[in-house]
Amino acid sequence: MDIEDTLLMIPGPVKVAPRVLRAMSKPMISHRSPEFGRIYDDCRELLQEFFETKNEIVVMSGSGTCGMDAAVGGLIGSDDRILTITNGKFGERFTEIGNRYGRAISVDFEWGMPFDLERVEAALEEGVKAVAMVHNETSVGIINPAREIGRLARKHDAIFIVDGISSIGGNEFKTDEWGIDIAITGSQKCLAVPPGLAIVSVSERAEEALNESSGGYYADLRAHLKSVRKKPTQTPFTPAVPLFYALQEALHMAEEEGFEARRARIARLAEAVRAAASALGIELFPVLNEYSRYSNTVTAMKIPPEIDDEKLRGGMKKQGVVVSGGQERLKGKIFRIGTMGVCSEGDVLRTIQALELVLAKEGVINAPGEGVAAAAKALDR
Repeated sequence: MDIEDTLLMIPGPVKVAPRVLRAMSKPMISHRSPEFGRIYDDCRELLQEFFETKNEIVVMSGSGTCGMDAAVGGLIGSDDRILTITNGKFGERFTEIGNRYGRAISVDFEWGMPFDLERVEAALEEGVKAVAMVHNETSVGIINPAREIGRLARKHDAIFIVDGISSIGGNEFKTDEWGIDIAITGSQKCLAVPPGLAIVSVSERAEEALNESSGGYYADLRAHLKSVRKKPTQTPFTPAVPLFYALQEALHMAEEEGFEARRARIARLAEAVRAAASALGIELFPVLNEYSRYSNTVTAMKIPPEIDDEKLRGGMKKQGVVVSGGQERLKGKIFRIGTMGVCSEGDVLRTIQALELVLAKEGVINAPGEGVAAAAKALDR
């Protein structure tokens, strides 16, 4: 099947609207010009609404991990400790980054299991400069308790860093209300822009705590904050200018839809996927407690025992629908369907239909239809 006919239903990169792709074809401009400064200012103003923050916003040319690196590297030196909380692949990435710059104290939970807040607070008693966590753990489809961890971070006077890369703009995410000092997202997730931009919000408290000599150079938060205060507004190094065109267009699309309306739409799409899974007898992967929830931007499900990963995802791909598998220790055990950005009801129904056809062909279900019907009912609510 032609790539243009393929439906990308993974948790990032996501499909990009034609008007955003067209925006990238505009003529090149100088990144030191007033024209670029106006684009960047417009993006930053809209991003504050997107993040629900009054904090400073910087945009870096790099993936979401660039933002994670900038946050940890800007705060943590060789003599500093950072608490990292992990229940999936990207929480573990914070631990790896923390150990590059200083010492990471990691509170680890099984992938897909919820946080135990008592264990987290006990670790905080050791004294750390910062706490880092993933709000929406993409690898397992669970939303972790940023509000509650934020309260603990403030109680113990630690800077609070949150990876909101697959969450901001899709799940509820209240940067200021939850006391998040540094929040991070990536262009290729809920913003529905091609990969290549990391967006970081920085509180005054976090800025005051930044090291004089950051651990990085290109992703130096101090340098980026200094540049956004210049006239015209700019970046410290040459940015990916076409991606800024795309970011501005995508933010205007989100504003036209309404930021709250977009989150509500994504929640409805995720509920439809979960309803279909239930109708098909497919078990959701993450385990919840009172502080955790299923993600609305990615649904992680166990692969039925009667079929393997290659037949399930490979069969769907032959029908033109691409979904994600499990990562590392979960490879071959789960599959994941993304519902973020400009994902539509039609996209979800097509995805469930492809899944049902594969399951019916492999004898996992008797006949297709129940999953699509359940999803359609959920979408009508």
